Amino acid sequence: MAEIDRYDYELPRDLIAQRPLHARVDARLLVVDRGSNSFDHKHIRDLPELLEPGDCVVINETRVIAARLVGYRTRTGGRWEGLFLEADDQGPWRVMCKTRGKLVPGETVTLVDSAGQEDIRLTLGSKQPDGTWVVRPETPEPLSEQETFALLERVGHVPLPPYIRQGQMVAADREAYQTVYARTPGAIAAPTAGLHFTERLLGRLKERGIPICRLTLHVGSGTFRPITTDSLAEHEMHSEWGTVGPEAIEQITACRDAGHRAIAIGTTSVRLLETATDQETLRPFTGDTDLFIRPPYEFRAIDGLLTNFHLPKTTLLVLVRTFGGDELIRRAYEEAVRERYRFYSYGDAMLIV
Repeated sequence: MAEIDRYDYELPRDLIAQRPLHARVDARLLVVDRGSNSFDHKHIRDLPELLEPGDCVVINETRVIAARLVGYRTRTGGRWEGLFLEADDQGPWRVMCKTRGKLVPGETVTLVDSAGQEDIRLTLGSKQPDGTWVVRPETPEPLSEQETFALLERVGHVPLPPYIRQGQMVAADREAYQTVYARTPGAIAAPTAGLHFTERLLGRLKERGIPICRLTLHVGSGTFRPITTDSLAEHEMHSEWGTVGPEAIEQITACRDAGHRAIAIGTTSVRLLETATDQETLRPFTGDTDLFIRPPYEFRAIDGLLTNFHLPKTTLLVLVRTFGGDELIRRAYEEAVRERYRFYSYGDAMLIV
């Protein structure tokens, strides 16, 4: 058996959540206790009572941009789809393209908004070695970053993963696929563990003496990509930009120095905090991280993790099993399937302590 096959599992398709619950905090929460190797069944709304005063939670404030683009090839009328990845300060965008036939440099694509109305055109430049395209929006002047995000908000679609309605958004997704604390635009996928939180839940945590620590990691297109190599060591990890500032570092350090726990909300928070750890010391960090957490990694920055259930053979599942214990988390997934938890982005969650 190849090493990666150990991270496969069977999931009935009807357990893949297609929509969030009406009340975010009503999502189920599988509590995994590493000390006793036991499970308990709770709900997200129980989180303040599951943590202790003095613990801190670490949230990712990245904001999902409307990165999915839909349109047609201006010359032929053929359907075209794209995924905005990034823009540089000179105006061009880097985009993943999907269409029938062969795209050629210089042709244009007309974008269509969610109401079906024609909008701006994109001119295709060069195809990159990784298969993406450099394109330029047809605007009188190069767009600033803020103008780019505003344009995407107008013409773009929510970049749902394909296992949710084949990626087809509905109007409610604009709010549902965004954390209530999203601040800094740049992600093309949601930090899904954070989707369970409400302002009231955050308030209850603070009232219990559990501070909220904030960082930003822009979730990229590679986050859900399956590992295709037999060996984990052969996998080329995707890179994502993040920043964690002095205030959050001070909060987390004070929490742990006092004997309390730092609870990461989502694998993105874990990756950034572990990247920001120099030996045993957390330090402010801004930049790209391609950290791939896999056995026998030793965690230095966190003590607990709240996370959704992840796809088989992904770096996210490898991270969670590395943190929680391989056999224990494998059994936790079996428990979640048996108890019919809802899986993936709009699904339920687990708390590993």
